[in-house]
Parts: sequence; C-alpha cells; structure tokens
Amino acid sequence: MRIVVDAMGGDHAPANIIAGVVEAVKEFPVTITLVGIESQIKEHLKKYSYPKEKIEIVHASEVVDMHDQATDVIRKKKDCSITVGVNLLKTPGYDAFISAGNTGACVAASTFYLRMIEGVDRPGIGVFIPQVDGFAFLIDVGANTEPKPEHLYQYGQMARVYVQTVMGKKSPTVGLVNIGEEEGKGSGFEKQAYQILQDKMPDFVGNVEPNEIFVSKADCIVSTGFVGNVIIKTSEGLMESASKVLKRQIKKEPLAMLGALLMMGALKKIKKHADYSEYGGAPLLGVNGIVMISHGRSSPKAIKNAIRAAMREVEHKIIDKMKAAVIG
Repeated sequence: MRIVVDAMGGDHAPANIIAGVVEAVKEFPVTITLVGIESQIKEHLKKYSYPKEKIEIVHASEVVDMHDQATDVIRKKKDCSITVGVNLLKTPGYDAFISAGNTGACVAASTFYLRMIEGVDRPGIGVFIPQVDGFAFLIDVGANTEPKPEHLYQYGQMARVYVQTVMGKKSPTVGLVNIGEEEGKGSGFEKQAYQILQDKMPDFVGNVEPNEIFVSKADCIVSTGFVGNVIIKTSEGLMESASKVLKRQIKKEPLAMLGALLMMGALKKIKKHADYSEYGGAPLLGVNGIVMISHGRSSPKAIKNAIRAAMREVEHKIIDKMKAAVIG
C-alpha cells in the first residue's frame, strides 16, 4: 500500500509532517510518497533512522499558502505539492492522498483532477465527533458552504456507507442539523432538505438541534459546510477554553488539586476521546479517490493517525462501496 502525503502543507510543515511519516513507516505496513520541495524534505529526513525503502520523494517546486485562493492554485500553481499529490492518485499504485495544507485548495484540486463519483454533485468533508456513547459522523464541515437540499441527501448516503464500513454499524441513523426538532423548523432550505431525507433516507431520525449533537441522537449528522465548520470550530474552542479554566481553578484550590490527581486517569481518557489528533484527518467524500484532510496544526501524532485512517479506507475499498451505494 502506498499513501501520498503533502510534505509542505500545514502550520508546522515540513517538520511535523515528516516526523509523523517516519513514525508511520516504522509502525505500519505502508510505503509513503512525500510530495514537496525535495531539498527540504531530504534535510529533515536526515534527522531520523527509518527503513529507507518505505519513503520516496516526488519533487514539487511550488508551495500553497493558507491565503491562496483555491481556484488560483489550480490555474497558477500546477507544480505545487497539493496538485502534484492529488494527480498521483490517477496513477496505478498510489492509493490515497493526505494534506494538512489549504483546505479549499485541496478540495478544489481533488474535485477538478479526480472528478466526482457518479451520483454525487458536490464533495463533503466528514469528521468523527465525540458523543456521550461513542462517536457520530458529521458532514459537511467546510467543503460546500452553499449546498442544495439534495446535496445533504447525498452526504447522508455517503456518511451511512462510511459509518457502516469504518465503525461497523449495520443501520446507522441519520439526522439533520436544525434550530429545532419539529419538522417545520428552519428556513426553506432546511425544510426542503428535511422532506428529501424523510422521503428517501433509511433510518432518518429527523432534526438534530445543536445541543443534541454530542448526545448520541444520530450516528450520521448532515449539515451545510458553513454550519458544520462553525460547529467543529466552536466545539474545539470550547474544549480549549474549558481546559484552561479547569487548570486555573485546580491550581487555586489544594483540595481540587488532590481531586485532579485522583481523577487523572479519567481526565486523560476524556481528553483522548475529544482529541482530533487521535483521528488524524477528515475524509473528503464524493471525489473519485481517497483524500484525507488534516488539521493545519497537525502534530506528528495526528499525521501518523491520518495515515492509519487512510490505510483503513484503502483496505475497506471505501470508494467502491461508496459508488455502489450512491448509484445502486
């Protein structure tokens, strides 16, 4: 199995990317193709001991900045690590692509060069979010900020396949993010999406209010990319703020410090449950190839886990299953 990794994407690239790749090739049965500025990649690889035959380098002379416009990347930066990396998936022997770089550029390049699965009009980024009793799969979280109601039905189809395949749930439930649980809530868009999902989607459980997202009401949760992105960034910020406030209060109270020590094991489990680096990346569903988008701040651990997640998709033949489910 060969996974392509964008060495130049992310806030701490290429250092964190290469460190994560080295960890992955030591631990997993995988070969990695690092795409980026060859001289920089080689300089970082010198720091590590690893099986040399499991990492190859493909040179890409340009780097995508986080502020680059997605369409400009396709037109003006054809030799950037994202474009070169995505195009490698069109060559037999390359199984998946991972990038922690510019999300818009990654979505645009994947859509333009790989094309869409038949029956899917727009790609969607999905993420696993922690719930009281396990996890839910939220889609979309940023690929398509102005979808049509039928796109949310397509997201639901793909989410069900992903949850069935990756999480092993036979009949995943599907919910729609809305401001109320009643059928008539929301704008015209939400009402149309609700009707389509109710008519066509197996195991549709209705609307999911924002305060219900983390309490196990649905296995798959569909939303517009704008709303989904707000949800994950708000929850990420809340977790960081809550952690800082908790640490500050514990330091003020000796008894609280003792209690924290007694609860250390439980606190670590809670942190791990909510830590995005444990999942590594978010699959870009709908394009005709396995593409994983990682957080811009990804640590080496997150990159290693993104590689593991991509390997799991390859092993499960997720694209073939997606095609069969959406078309059939």
